[in-house]
Amino acid sequence: MRSVLVFVIFCISCTITVAAQQKATEPQEGGLIRDWLETSSRAAAGQPSWMAPLFTVTPRLVQQFRYDVGWQTQQNATTINYGGGKGLEIVPTERTEVLISAPPYVTHSSPQLHDGLGDMAFLFKYRVAAANEREGNYVVTAFLSTTIPTASYSNGGTHANFSPSLAVGKGWGNFDVQGTAGIALPAGDVDTLGTPVGLNATLQYKIIGKLWPEVEVNSTFWANGNNAGKKQVFLSPGLVAGKFHLWKRVGFAIGGGVQIAATRFHAYSHNWLFSVRFPF
Repeated sequence: MRSVLVFVIFCISCTITVAAQQKATEPQEGGLIRDWLETSSRAAAGQPSWMAPLFTVTPRLVQQFRYDVGWQTQQNATTINYGGGKGLEIVPTERTEVLISAPPYVTHSSPQLHDGLGDMAFLFKYRVAAANEREGNYVVTAFLSTTIPTASYSNGGTHANFSPSLAVGKGWGNFDVQGTAGIALPAGDVDTLGTPVGLNATLQYKIIGKLWPEVEVNSTFWANGNNAGKKQVFLSPGLVAGKFHLWKRVGFAIGGGVQIAATRFHAYSHNWLFSVRFPF
């Protein structure tokens, strides 16, 4: 079942991408699509060309289809997340981006837990300021992410969750730093779930134009709720390769990495991630 679901989502998204590119070449019938793609190209030209990190949300506006698979391990149990809250990312204006994800499919090695769909996710970005490598090499973006409790069994949250965040990035030659700071606001059970604060930072370096090794620090702090006073920190090395040209506007990038728990308190000890992207 899960392999069919993954294949269908992948095929639909790729079809949308190819159809958009084909219509962009039609001078009469494809006017709206052509204008949209030209807008996204101008948005890309006005910001740095860094690669989106594996775990930290990039402050750049990105137009692509992305599909992640994560393997979380804790003691002898493994949970696999097919989709990872990623999906179709589009840039409708020169300052905004919208991400729409299909619900991921989650499997467990423990027989006490049921496999099933996870929560659907959305992300809206507003780029406050940016300059490409020639003009200053930086970007500042505000964004709001939300998850909707579409999960079956216990594979997601019990309430919708809203996370306003601020993301910044600065580059120096082939080296760049990207970071985010945000707070999670559940729609219910706040006394239990709390309002955790997330801080993420990525150090990234471009090698031979196509390889992007990175090291991330992904941390969460609780001031209230059941986890009040606790913190969770992961050290996350990774590598992304791309973008490689496929056809006309369509490119391809692939990467992988792992989150390694660096604090005594953690939801899982390791999270291996495989990521594939089709920018267009």
